[in-house]
Amino acid sequence: MLPAPRQVIINGKFLSAESSGVRRVAVALVKHCHRLLAEEPELSSQISMQLWVPGSAAEQARALGVPYQIIGPFDGRLWEHATLPAKAGSRLILSLCNVGPLPSRHAVTMIHDAQIYMTPKSYTLPYRIWHRFQQTNIGHRHARILTVSEFSRRQLAGYGVTKKDRIGVVLNGVDHGVDISPDPTILDQLDLRAGKYVLALANIKAHKNIGVLLRAFARPALVDIPLILFGADGRTQFEQQGMSIPQNVRFAGKIDDAQLRALYKSALCLAFPSLTEGFGLPPLEAMREGCPSVVSPTGALPEVCGDAAIYADPHDPAAWAAEILKLSNDVALRQTLVQRGKEQAARFTWDKAARTLIRELMSI
Repeated sequence: MLPAPRQVIINGKFLSAESSGVRRVAVALVKHCHRLLAEEPELSSQISMQLWVPGSAAEQARALGVPYQIIGPFDGRLWEHATLPAKAGSRLILSLCNVGPLPSRHAVTMIHDAQIYMTPKSYTLPYRIWHRFQQTNIGHRHARILTVSEFSRRQLAGYGVTKKDRIGVVLNGVDHGVDISPDPTILDQLDLRAGKYVLALANIKAHKNIGVLLRAFARPALVDIPLILFGADGRTQFEQQGMSIPQNVRFAGKIDDAQLRALYKSALCLAFPSLTEGFGLPPLEAMREGCPSVVSPTGALPEVCGDAAIYADPHDPAAWAAEILKLSNDVALRQTLVQRGKEQAARFTWDKAARTLIRELMSI
């Protein structure tokens, strides 16, 4: 008689949270793991994965398009730390968004980065206290910790979350949203010309370091090139942080994937000046769409971007202005980076990520 497949319960609490990069990674991994198990009987004979969610996440789970179960009682943290481990019993619990059930030992949790240790100013004090407490405990209690880059693996070990040999690496994919048609009307809404603007995140967290771009775009050399900031934070939030907004900076606000694809496809480049990143999806997303990336040589960005990006000192606005101007003036350089970028992005697929994740789970 063949052994029963290993049973894995996916902690679906993340579906009740607001949209974020971490949540997007979890969604992609869940969808691609289920696709693999549906298409490959040999694999599904070895492992089964069930998505469990609290009642508050039922609507989001339904939209995900994979099988799921609503498990009660409770919601939120109480569900994660009481209901989930109690109902899972001896089955392995997989959590994909930095936190997992504290009482469990037969569990695997993905911690995406060490930002709460490296750049504490990016987070509120209660957030830091809770996540440091959580991660220190699950790092020593859970059977395995996963992360998204070799850089994050070294950092998590260095900050004592757990030993390096207990951390597995599951690199992100970047081939999400490719079935969504770009919506070029966003260019008209923002009064943009193709190839004549730069994209960046609208994010006031300290480690995102958008202030260096604002100082770069205040320089006379870039006065005719608009900087388009997309995301939740707006002018008010930046000004409350004491940042001055140059005249050539525009805020796109929250945009959908179709609009983002259109902006990537027509941008001169993406500027990504982070002081640290556990992975850094936006530069690869941009490369996939034929948009070169100018990034900081920090965190996991050199590991992820390789020689397909331009690198600029994250503390030097003049360096950012110079690299962006170089890209604007050198057509051959930009075309070289477009080609390299597409090749680099093609190396990162969710199929590979899902297979790596399943191998990690099978090794427990």
